[in-house]
Amino acid sequence: MARLKVTQKKSAIGGSQPQRNTLRTLGLKRIGDIAVKEDRPEIRGMVAKVAHLVAVEEVE
Repeated sequence: MARLKVTQKKSAIGGSQPQRNTLRTLGLKRIGDIAVKEDRPEIRGMVAKVAHLVAVEEVE
C-alpha cells in the first residue's frame, strides 16, 4: 500500500482548534516535523483540512 509523507510547513498558531487537533492526530507538533502515514481516505481527508499548513509527498 502507498504511503504519504506529511511535513508541517507552517505554524498552527492562529488556526482553529480543529486544525490544531488534526495536526496532532497526524503526529505533527512543530514546523519541520515529518509523519509517514498509510494512504487511506481518512488520512487524505485530514490532510485536506490542513493543506495550507503541510506539504505531502507519496512514498513507497
